[in-house]
Amino acid sequence: MKKYIIKTLSVALLGLALLSCNENLDINENPNQATGAVVTPDLMFVNIYANLAEDINAYNKYGSLMVGYMFPGDGISGYSDLYTYNFPASTYNANWNDCFAHLRDIQTVIDAAEDDARYACFGAAARLAKAYTYQLLVDEYGDVPYTEGVLGGENITPAYDDDAEVYRLLLAELDAAIVQFKAGAADANSLKFTSSTDPVFAGDVTKWIQFANNLKLRLLVRAAGTEIDGTVQSAFSSFSAEGFLKEDAGINPGYNASNKQNPFYTDYHSNTAGSRATYASYYLPTTYLMTFYQTTVLSGDTVENAFDILEGKLADDRRGALLYRTFPTTPNYQLGNEGAGRPSTPQYVWLESVLKGRNQDFVAFYTFELYFLLAEAAATGHELDGDWKTNFRRGIEASFRYLETNVNGGLIEGAKPDEDVAEYIANNEGSYLVNTDLATSRDQIIEAIITQMYIASNVINGHEGWSNFRRTAYPKIDNIGHRPNRTFVSNMSTSPRPDQLSVRLVYPQTSELNLNDNAPKITDSYSDPIFWDKND
Repeated sequence: MKKYIIKTLSVALLGLALLSCNENLDINENPNQATGAVVTPDLMFVNIYANLAEDINAYNKYGSLMVGYMFPGDGISGYSDLYTYNFPASTYNANWNDCFAHLRDIQTVIDAAEDDARYACFGAAARLAKAYTYQLLVDEYGDVPYTEGVLGGENITPAYDDDAEVYRLLLAELDAAIVQFKAGAADANSLKFTSSTDPVFAGDVTKWIQFANNLKLRLLVRAAGTEIDGTVQSAFSSFSAEGFLKEDAGINPGYNASNKQNPFYTDYHSNTAGSRATYASYYLPTTYLMTFYQTTVLSGDTVENAFDILEGKLADDRRGALLYRTFPTTPNYQLGNEGAGRPSTPQYVWLESVLKGRNQDFVAFYTFELYFLLAEAAATGHELDGDWKTNFRRGIEASFRYLETNVNGGLIEGAKPDEDVAEYIANNEGSYLVNTDLATSRDQIIEAIITQMYIASNVINGHEGWSNFRRTAYPKIDNIGHRPNRTFVSNMSTSPRPDQLSVRLVYPQTSELNLNDNAPKITDSYSDPIFWDKND
């Protein structure tokens, strides 16, 4: 992907400052106040997607902790809420506040495009960012301010919309975006994307439309069978003819090694100065997660200091070795296990398969997710692009290929993804989680699809792994005895739910509960699940 220079409002402010030297400038105009005539959608647009990457990264971290992809090792303070799942109204507030701060910028571009048709493509792509951001919010908080959510000073106490209704509105938002893309592409006077103004697809409008179809498919699969099922079933037949985006949707607003690197790399490796990130050296995979890579799992600091030898579920040596340093002896434990330590010498946990480089694209939508969504849609009566078995294998293949691809888009040394997939299937021919011929019931088919999505999403797509678990209860967990190879649930959970987990985040106390009487009075993270949560 072509790299871009990040454009922020400071660009516009600098331009205005220079104009202050113009003797014809009206002295009653503030040269430091950006105006609509200067801060045009094309100048704001790159920063909108840079912010979207930051938001997705924050939700990925939270989801990865919740669904067992990782946990903080012994001695890491500040995680008592996570150990108990008793999230107060002060936990993860930035996830909410940052999204709404960024939504205001997104809405500015959408409104500008409504006022000036020349910016149609920019407005359409901003609608996609809006839909993505709101889905992040709904999937963790439920009801959110949507119709009045970004009015700013016009309404500082917005009403909250029902979560299912927001999903319905997001489907309409995506459909409107596709119409707007096509209008902008056909209009000779429309300002087109260029390689410097489009940090995702470098000006390819067809790919933008396909990306919209991918986001729509995610919404539909998640909302199927819920109170808006009528809308969902109808919408399955209304995808744009451009089809789906069958490549990673990577955001790259100019990531580099000197001053602005990929936020995932910053959190899981080191900053631009080279200082090791906390997640990089003190966060470990759970024992439960490791059972999807090893048929026998050693739980402990080292092989010599293993305190348990446990049975795994699948054999996946290749992806295990691609992901983890020292695999198959990577330290692993269970969240809440007070005996859980960490390596005596801090070391990076994850390898280059996910930490490709400081300038790597931030992926907003992975190819493997598309194929698993298509597989689930096909398995539930909506064959959109191949049957479920075909897309199931494509999803596994896409997972291997992503891990075996370097920062420049080429395969890493020794990579042979097609052969690796065949070997993986052969090594697990006795499991219906891999061998499609053995998945004979609808429940087994859905379990196989979601389990493979869970494996592919490990640490890079945590918010989707967490949402899919709450939606389907897959992959299966068994909390009896809290055996670390049977569950990722914390040993210290105080949740009264049968699964001993939380179902949501609580609205921020300072910015919402204290200031907006319309905010739902949610007092804990155990009740009021999201509308698509079928585990309640």
